[in-house]
Amino acid sequence: MKIAVISDIHGNMQALKAVIKHIKLNKCDKVIGLGDYAMAGPEPVEAVDWFISAKEEQGYILIQGNTDKLIAEYDEGIYDAMKSKYPVMANALRSDVELLNWRQKDFLRSLPNQLNVQFEGLKLLLVHGSPRKNNEDILPDTPLDKLEEMIKDIDADIILCGHTHIPCGFQTVSKKTVINAGSVGRPFTEKPQACYLTLTLENGKFLIQHHFVDYDNEKASEILRARGFEGADKIADILLNPDKRHV
Repeated sequence: MKIAVISDIHGNMQALKAVIKHIKLNKCDKVIGLGDYAMAGPEPVEAVDWFISAKEEQGYILIQGNTDKLIAEYDEGIYDAMKSKYPVMANALRSDVELLNWRQKDFLRSLPNQLNVQFEGLKLLLVHGSPRKNNEDILPDTPLDKLEEMIKDIDADIILCGHTHIPCGFQTVSKKTVINAGSVGRPFTEKPQACYLTLTLENGKFLIQHHFVDYDNEKASEILRARGFEGADKIADILLNPDKRHV
């Protein structure tokens, strides 16, 4: 059995379509989504509609990301709190909330914060950030003792996460495998390629592989820039130059 795991699409339909094409070529049996489907991207409305259909018609297994929760639970207090530290993202959030309709927001609200699933005798825990918080980072340089604290008392063989937009993986002393899927829609890797992973399972054994996919990031950047909210140009630049991501 082969499972594709995608995360952090952020409304980037150009990246998503390229990755889905790659997933089909890889002949994956299932697709898991780890959240952040819309916020601060080129086409948030189209992205949420796409995932609604994917879940209903193709059986995608989806959980909620931290920015999905921000959209679903938005009020001006959230905007004000974000504005002081992350003004561009606050403006993006407000714009997204204005664009998305009640059905799309209800869909994001309905997604579980995390999910336990089991395939081929292996227990998988799906989270966005970490098992403790949906916005806690698991990065390539996360100390192992800190990681062990995050996954303490977790009953799973494999923990799949996203949030940081940087792919990485760990084999812990507690004999758990922790894998960050990276980002489809706003990668923070050296090359601005969309990233996802495949998890191949057979008889209690598994193989994990990250895949890096070229897509038309110039078109995605143009669409995002044209959204017009204050700071949209800065986020658009990130799609071309990931080292400019501090906005």
